[in-house]
Amino acid sequence: MSDSSPVPAAVPVLDVWCELQCPDCHTALDDVRALRARYGDRLDVRLRHFPLEKHKHAFAAAQAAEEAVEQGRGWPYVEAVLGRVAELDRKGEPFLVEVARELGLDAEEFDTALVDGRHILIVDADQAEGKAIGVTGTPTYVIGGERLDGGKSQEGLRERVEEIVDRLLAGSEA
Repeated sequence: MSDSSPVPAAVPVLDVWCELQCPDCHTALDDVRALRARYGDRLDVRLRHFPLEKHKHAFAAAQAAEEAVEQGRGWPYVEAVLGRVAELDRKGEPFLVEVARELGLDAEEFDTALVDGRHILIVDADQAEGKAIGVTGTPTYVIGGERLDGGKSQEGLRERVEEIVDRLLAGSEA
């Protein structure tokens, strides 16, 4: 059957491989906010978990972020935790529950989720996929098939992401 109605163009996806105890990811948060503000719903920005072994609370933070997604406040939670990386370093898992409570989320459910591990498979799958595509540190961006490593330097990364997104958006309009 033929349908002459226009097919909506796919929205470009920016995967942000991140961990919530990473000082570099804290720094990159301003770039992610700027990208989300500039493109709005024309760009799908997805947090992908890549907890690093050197950060003791990173795996738990990734699980907590998934619980925040489950409760409908994923990005606000991620931004709140990344904005206070030093506190997560000092306080550990109780801090993750504290942030949930501050955001009006069900803190008891966060505590339970961290104990029962209901989000471990999501975090493990992200980490395995990241390793498979060559992610070695955070933040790392993947957009339009290109991997951009921000773990060593973030200089010029936002501009490079914008170039790629603009190219993808222009291509989808053609």
